[in-house]
Amino acid sequence: MTNPGTAEHPHRQIAAHLRQRIRHGEWGPGERLPAIPTLAVSYGVAKQTVQRTIDQLRVEGLLITKPGSGTFVRGTKRRFNRLARGRYGAQRGYHADLAARYRQRLLSVGREGAPPEVADAFGVADGTELIVRRHLVVAPEEHPAEVGASWFRTADAAGTSLERAEPFGRPLYQEAEEVIGRAYTRAADHLSARLPTRQEAELLRIRPDTPVLHLLHVAFDADHRPLEVAQATWPGPMTTLTEEYAVPAARPALPDDEPGLALG
Repeated sequence: MTNPGTAEHPHRQIAAHLRQRIRHGEWGPGERLPAIPTLAVSYGVAKQTVQRTIDQLRVEGLLITKPGSGTFVRGTKRRFNRLARGRYGAQRGYHADLAARYRQRLLSVGREGAPPEVADAFGVADGTELIVRRHLVVAPEEHPAEVGASWFRTADAAGTSLERAEPFGRPLYQEAEEVIGRAYTRAADHLSARLPTRQEAELLRIRPDTPVLHLLHVAFDADHRPLEVAQATWPGPMTTLTEEYAVPAARPALPDDEPGLALG
């Protein structure tokens, strides 16, 4: 039952209660929740209120709705180490752990006009023709986990294997280094949150109102020229990005050091 004496909207009260019940194990990953009419009677609210609750928890990534089957508790979040260091591995070589758990499908290879964020990263005008390789990463349970694209300058990759619609037996960056003739030396990651495009929502099998995490990865050569601009998009509520790093040791104080502000 909802509490009419609280300022919280009924669907938020119900969402909080359902979260608690799921955390306490009343329904485990993969288990189906009672039907919306049953929950409406249980909480003493209209079916539309329960539907708003389900929609909220689905956007949060806690629930998943399968048409014709019902609403289920989603399993654990997918955890990726896919920022710069994770993409290339601790050593220069294939990220074997990631490859063992996720399969990458090449969707298309061709020439397209650069979207604004890619054009800006390369320092060219919007719509400049570039070579793009689009892919979809699939999790072990056959759920789409990532949609992405790797962009290259036509002057660098035209006529090479990067423009052929075929997978490689090694990481893309190693193929690019060999055919372009320049090594990747630095990279920058730009992570943002937004709503998906229609195509992203279809490929990731998510609702259009489900937030996504979007990564723009720019790889540079020794002269700080962009070699590759890669995009990766994940369903935000189901994905956790991790980046582990060492924390620098404290610098010994010098006699003439002045006290400063300590920010907590």
